[in-house]
Amino acid sequence: MSGRFSGTAVVDRPIAEVFAFLVEGTNDPKFSPRVLSIRKEPEGPSDVGTLFISQVKDAGMKTDRTFELTEVEAPTTIRWTELSKNLVTAEGGYDLEDRCGTQTRVTIFNTLEGHGLGKLLAGFAAKAAAKDADAFAQRIKAAVEAS
Repeated sequence: MSGRFSGTAVVDRPIAEVFAFLVEGTNDPKFSPRVLSIRKEPEGPSDVGTLFISQVKDAGMKTDRTFELTEVEAPTTIRWTELSKNLVTAEGGYDLEDRCGTQTRVTIFNTLEGHGLGKLLAGFAAKAAAKDADAFAQRIKAAVEAS
């Protein structure tokens, strides 16, 4: 079973600034409390093929996650896929839209897919994520505006 969720917020920053913040990848702990640590490989500008290795805490369990950027089109599109073999893996991205040069509409989306035992968990995880999606987008807004 799989599930898709998305959330949207309007950030009071120009699109280039929002894109730079999000494509960096290592800013995730600033808006995602489940991300305990994250590092980027290789160092330098993020682009297709850049890996993000993180440790997250979900449902009280710490797990290691590896994501790869699969599409980067400045300043509007960022896509990733999860490479780690967790019970629930994801593909997702950000879509950015310029709003009058001073604001950016950000939509984050993820598709969760269960593997093995994760097939039982994917539906629950997707429902929980969907419930929090707009709040998650608002946390992105707050983090970008505070940077």
